[in-house]
Amino acid sequence: MATQDFAASVQGVAIRVTRITSTGALMTGPTDSYTTSSFIRVSFTPEYEAGDEITEKAADGTVCVTFQAPDTLKRVTMEIAICEPDAEFTALVSGGLLLTRQRTPGDDSTIQSVGWAAGQVGEDPSGDGVAVEVWSYAVQNGKKANTNPYFHWIFPYVKVRQSGDRVIENGLLANTFEGFGLGNINFGEGPDGRWEWPSAADRPYMYARVPWAPVGYKGFYTWDATADPAEEGTLITALPASAPGVNVPGSPGYNPQAPRDTILASDEDTVDSTP
Repeated sequence: MATQDFAASVQGVAIRVTRITSTGALMTGPTDSYTTSSFIRVSFTPEYEAGDEITEKAADGTVCVTFQAPDTLKRVTMEIAICEPDAEFTALVSGGLLLTRQRTPGDDSTIQSVGWAAGQVGEDPSGDGVAVEVWSYAVQNGKKANTNPYFHWIFPYVKVRQSGDRVIENGLLANTFEGFGLGNINFGEGPDGRWEWPSAADRPYMYARVPWAPVGYKGFYTWDATADPAEEGTLITALPASAPGVNVPGSPGYNPQAPRDTILASDEDTVDSTP
């Protein structure tokens, strides 16, 4: 019996991005993890530091000492491209403000995302970063493998920013993000406890064959890493209420020592709409 089934990785099934703290721990709030299948590509390139070459010549010009140090991995460079200007995905991976509005004025249960505002000039757009997970099909003999039909790709610490020209034209508006990835041992078993090799999370990227992928998921979800591995995520159907401009850089009363707002409600949300 072969030690593996030699499946190929084909197409992309889903991507999940989860906000992390300054120590690399995964955050678990209602707007801290976003999953979608509406992405075009996730590309990554291992980046190496060239090893020093030491050569010394003898008095007669011949080489008497030579040594080539090995190239060493520094990080991976990454690019993520999504299909549409997804405000929630954009705010999660590249900072800025998620702009929201109540569908029904006065009813916080109807708050929905309607836009996004870029970070301020001079601000680090990616904050403390995110963990990125991507799933692809495992294909064997022209079809999905019967056992472990997905590859699970993990980038446990990623900092990206928007990149490329944003052109409003008779065509698709580019929605790309680029940056780098490093190891993060505090990724642990992942948001849902499904990653079986937490001690490998100190590497910039890793992958494994798995039986499950978040197929059909789209939006903010909460996950329980201590639950049964078969536990599904819980869709966030209403965003948390946020008073407008409570602690946004540049706004009146901004306190740089306090946590910044990541969600900004419309000023009209609290206006009485009764005729």
